[in-house]
Amino acid sequence: MSRPDSRHPSVRTSPDHASAKAASRRKFLLTAGAAGAAATVAAPAIAQSSGPITMRWQSTWPSKDIFHEYALDFAKKVNDMTGGDLKIEVLPAGAVVPAFGLLEAVSKGTLDGGHGVMVYHYGKQTALALWGSGPGFGMDANMLLAWHKYGGGKELLAKLYDSIGANVVSFPYGPMPTQPLGWFKKPVAKVDDMKGLKFRTVGISIDVFQGLGMAVNALPGGEIVSAMDRGLLDAAEFNNASSDRVLGFPDVSKVCMLQSYHQNAEQFEVLFNKTKYEALPEKMRALIANAVEAASADMSWKAIDRYSKDYVEMQQKDKVRFYKTPDPVLKRQLEVYDEVVKKKAAENPMFKEILESQRQFAQRATQWENDTVVSRKMAFDHYFGAAGVAKQPT
Repeated sequence: MSRPDSRHPSVRTSPDHASAKAASRRKFLLTAGAAGAAATVAAPAIAQSSGPITMRWQSTWPSKDIFHEYALDFAKKVNDMTGGDLKIEVLPAGAVVPAFGLLEAVSKGTLDGGHGVMVYHYGKQTALALWGSGPGFGMDANMLLAWHKYGGGKELLAKLYDSIGANVVSFPYGPMPTQPLGWFKKPVAKVDDMKGLKFRTVGISIDVFQGLGMAVNALPGGEIVSAMDRGLLDAAEFNNASSDRVLGFPDVSKVCMLQSYHQNAEQFEVLFNKTKYEALPEKMRALIANAVEAASADMSWKAIDRYSKDYVEMQQKDKVRFYKTPDPVLKRQLEVYDEVVKKKAAENPMFKEILESQRQFAQRATQWENDTVVSRKMAFDHYFGAAGVAKQPT
């Protein structure tokens, strides 16, 4: 399978020019790609003449993945907080449209909303991946969410979606821990070990790993393990111990490289069709905003519990060997990322604007964090001993 088109012509929309905005939206809808096959699916109506308002959503995750569970958790919080006045049904990836077709389907109204990640929209606007791909200038995902809410990211994201004519309202939430470098046939000891490998990733990481000499194929989460099993991929990354385990990575590889800068700061995204969202009562919109933040906290707590359990299970039951990604590989990732974003910023003014906003926030926030937060590794070594599970590859 070839990866999605990486050419991203930007469409400018002046807020004072209604006809230009309409043309932009038409162009966006015409580039619907895989989601176009779902155009024949009848758009669900919001029933509010009597009884509760109902919405049909889809996630970008297989039903067995913990990510789909997070999507169901969010829907339940909304349903509970509205007292059942709003009922969201969440279908798994592929139920209505392919995983990479979620943005188009929600924008059109084929779906009322969805749960996914912004890096899956990389083919529509490269700048969307700045909410998930890369080192985040040293920020973790929670700090990136702080930038989004308080540092100008929210306004920039609305402007970005408007510029491509996407009829959506987006709520980033759910900070993810640093993601592994990935699953390999043998440990990665140096940068040259990665050259020529057929590798799966998404977002700006596509360009970064290509810069490291890999042949990259972007696939949704549910398709990765089968591609590795058939030899279409030599190595791959997805996200975390729980997802990787349930999706079957330990069945096709016994080597996982931990720590990476390719997706150091990522979060999920809740998407609403904008027309349908704005038609909701003001009180219900306020409840949704609070449900997003409640689900964000709960998801991060659940992740700590579940990921740590599955990390141990993969070592003890699945016999997976974990290795720390060597510092020279991490350093080279940063160097290649800088080259990639410099090129993207020169091509895309919005990319440049968002990148600079993140940089300014990160410089202040990460300095505060690095100066303030005590080393937790010292405490771990004190109580549990210095011997860690993840070793340096040799």
